[in-house]
Amino acid sequence: MADDHYNSSAAAAAAVGCSVIPIDNKLQGIFSQLGSSSTIDLPHVAVVGSQSNGKSSILKALLGRDFLPRGSDMCTRRPLVLQLVHQARRPADAEADEWGEFLHHPGRRYYDFREIRREIQAETGREAGGNKGVSDRQIRLKIHSPNVLNITLVDLPGVTKVPAVAPTDIEARIRTMIFSYMKHKACIILAVLPANADLANSGALQIARTADPDGSRTIGVTTKLDIMDRGTDACNFLLETVIPLRLRYVGIVNRSQQDINTDISAKEVLAREENFFRTQSAYSGLTKYCGIPRLAKKLNQILVQHIRTILPGLKSHISSQLAAITKEHAFYGDPIEAKAGQAAKFLNILAKFCDAFSSMVEGKNEDISTIELSGGAHIHYIFQSIFVKSLEGVDPCEDVTDEDTRMAIKNATGPRSALFVPEVPFEVLVHRQIRLLDPSLQCADFICEGLVKMIQLCLCNELQQFPTLRRSMDEVIVKFILDGLKPAQDMIAHIIEMEADYINTSHPSFIGGSKAIVQAHLQVRTARLPAMVVRRDGDADGPQDSERTRKSHALLGRTTGVNGIITEQIQGVRPAAGAERPGSSGSGSTSFWGSIFTSSEDRKHSSARDSSVNKSYASATPYLEHSFSSIQLKEKQLPLVPSESHSEQEDLEITFTKLLLQSYYNIVKKNVEDFIPKAIIRFLV
Repeated sequence: MADDHYNSSAAAAAAVGCSVIPIDNKLQGIFSQLGSSSTIDLPHVAVVGSQSNGKSSILKALLGRDFLPRGSDMCTRRPLVLQLVHQARRPADAEADEWGEFLHHPGRRYYDFREIRREIQAETGREAGGNKGVSDRQIRLKIHSPNVLNITLVDLPGVTKVPAVAPTDIEARIRTMIFSYMKHKACIILAVLPANADLANSGALQIARTADPDGSRTIGVTTKLDIMDRGTDACNFLLETVIPLRLRYVGIVNRSQQDINTDISAKEVLAREENFFRTQSAYSGLTKYCGIPRLAKKLNQILVQHIRTILPGLKSHISSQLAAITKEHAFYGDPIEAKAGQAAKFLNILAKFCDAFSSMVEGKNEDISTIELSGGAHIHYIFQSIFVKSLEGVDPCEDVTDEDTRMAIKNATGPRSALFVPEVPFEVLVHRQIRLLDPSLQCADFICEGLVKMIQLCLCNELQQFPTLRRSMDEVIVKFILDGLKPAQDMIAHIIEMEADYINTSHPSFIGGSKAIVQAHLQVRTARLPAMVVRRDGDADGPQDSERTRKSHALLGRTTGVNGIITEQIQGVRPAAGAERPGSSGSGSTSFWGSIFTSSEDRKHSSARDSSVNKSYASATPYLEHSFSSIQLKEKQLPLVPSESHSEQEDLEITFTKLLLQSYYNIVKKNVEDFIPKAIIRFLV
């Protein structure tokens, strides 16, 4: 039914084909230079099939010339876009009627088709390499001849499952390449099927079905009909009884290897093919579906009809793109030739950028965003909602434990017990907590990033006309902003260092010692109140105190010796015989004064008495030494730390120090929250 339609409109199709297809070929040549930036799909015929199925033979037969690479290995390794252009014959110079022209060699005509074959091989090797690799870059060849109809075909690499010396992923790459052509609705799929294989499981039909499931854009070409097994034929496919296609099937006979070796002319090949179909009874009634001439005519008619079908949508698509390009072109304005005009234009662009940037920072720009914060509002948000809020959430005593504070106080008192809380622990802990450099520098980085984003929004639309100037301005302005970041960072570091170098305890906002003592007393008493209630009710500390008292009394008994000397005796150790007990005689009290006011005899008597006392004391010394030697001190454990239990005085000192720390940190925090944004605005914004 479809074939009858093509026959009835053959004359009209030929007329349309002579005018439309050359235009299509010209557009394809233009769009091919655009590469992937082209979004317009023009009608074309893609030849697909497995390796050695006769794809290249079909193209040679359509042209009647042997111009494609041949061999037993994979010959087609790059897409070959073949544009056949019909032109009238010139009797005066029949040899000059046919020539080829490559897009990569524009203006150069190849009259020798053997040179065309060599150029295809050389161009394939230049792009795809010599290791049987493939490339998706096209080779575009235009053939002018009076023996062809206007057709555009794309010869794609054949699908191979045996990579041999080729890359291991060769099959996947070829399938991806083939599908990139077939997926477009403007593509007619020419599936090549060898008749001497299982046609129902043909790889070409399987590939075509992936892009054209309903078969509306696929035409089947059955090759090698002359070498099928005896008693078999391809009539079922030609009559569409196996796998129906809307564009049907065409059967052809390929040239044999002997025909290629003997270089038989195209006329003789066509005559042999016609004789084969006429003499084979199976195909005698199917001549309208067989032969190279029928295939060429059918392809021409299908392509023309396909162009007619997609022409309205193609026209609309081109018109919309043309309107968009025209609008963009008008937006660029007229070209500026004079240097004076270029300088004035440049100064005007710079002035517009500066005004736009200042307006955005001050919040006076015309195009105010309603989606997100921008400009000065973005800067204010970073200062107040990110930087200040982060500092407000920091507790200076969070990582300073009571033990840290207690240890710092102990170390600051030295070998003596302190009557007052020393200032050194407070200063040490304050220096540890003034660590606001990192968040301040991070705030400067956030502001710098925001300014760089503002640059993109402030670059005026006129710069679209000058992309090189736009890139240069972008680089220079970004560098200018980054150059201001270093002074801002230095100033921020100086601010933090100033706060750490001088601890101003005379600041009017500082809590002070007296007020801190009152608050510390209140907090400690409040915290110890439950424990005090427990001790009053249960007298929990009584036994411990009595035990400590008993142990201290049991260790040493203190007595006052003669002449004011302190003598210590161990409980249970008796003094030596003759030793005077303290207070047993009143002469001990007058020993010093007697040496001045008594007579010499009295002094001699007193001296003798003192000598006896000293001897008595000396005789008791070995007992004391022996008794003390039985007491052994515990070895010190490293590191040395105070006991775990806190006294009320220690709790008071710890609380007092933390109150001072919290108060002074709040002063530093307020200074940083005030000075850091000022420094960033001054040096960066």
